[in-house]
Formats: sequence, C-alpha cells, structure tokens
Amino acid sequence: MNFKFAHNNFNVLDLEKSIKFYEEALNLKEVKRMEASDGSFILVYLGDGTTSHTLELTWLRDRTEKYDLGENEFHLALVTDDYEAAYEHHKKMGCICYENKDMGIYFISDPDGYWIEILPDKK
Repeated sequence: MNFKFAHNNFNVLDLEKSIKFYEEALNLKEVKRMEASDGSFILVYLGDGTTSHTLELTWLRDRTEKYDLGENEFHLALVTDDYEAAYEHHKKMGCICYENKDMGIYFISDPDGYWIEILPDKK
C-alpha cells in the first residue's frame, strides 16, 4: 500500500484576499474550485505549476470569527530558487513574521495568520 501527498488545507475568512496573497507572495495559482450548491462553502485549490501538491483554501459562508490557530506550531514549507529575491519581495510585502538567519530560513504569515516557511533550494 502506497500513499502520496494530495493537498494541505487552510480555512480562510476572506477568500479573495487569501488568493491574492498566495499569488503575490508565492506565485500560486488557482487550479480548481468547488462551490456548494447552497453557497455554504467554497474550496479553492492553489498549485505551484510544477508539482501536483496543492493548497486547499476553504471559505465557510457562516464563519465570521478568526480561526484559533493555537500556538501555530504547524506550517507549510516552500523552496525557492532565488532566496534573496524572495526575501526582498516578502520584506516589501511586510509579511515576514520570523527569521532564523543561522539556519538560512524565514517564515511569512498569510492574512489569517498561517505561517509559511521559505527555504533556499540547495541543489
């Protein structure tokens, strides 16, 4: 029996704001959308154009309060082929929330407070 990753999910309060953030910050594009017939939820899948792994953004119509992310000890991680340019881009966006210069990594935070680790591609 074998398994492979399909997607990760983040629930979001403002779907369009989140889609815009992920496109601007990480160049992720919408690859699939599913909407409930009664309008109660929308699922948007974002892809990197390279791998089959996607990020599912879930919007719930009746949700109005921020999501409790606990201690936020979970995160996504993405590798970039131009770490310095990515760092400068995210710095201009004002979304860097944590840096570990000794490890050569940093984290950005999305509009709902989810953390995304940015790693250099070490080919």
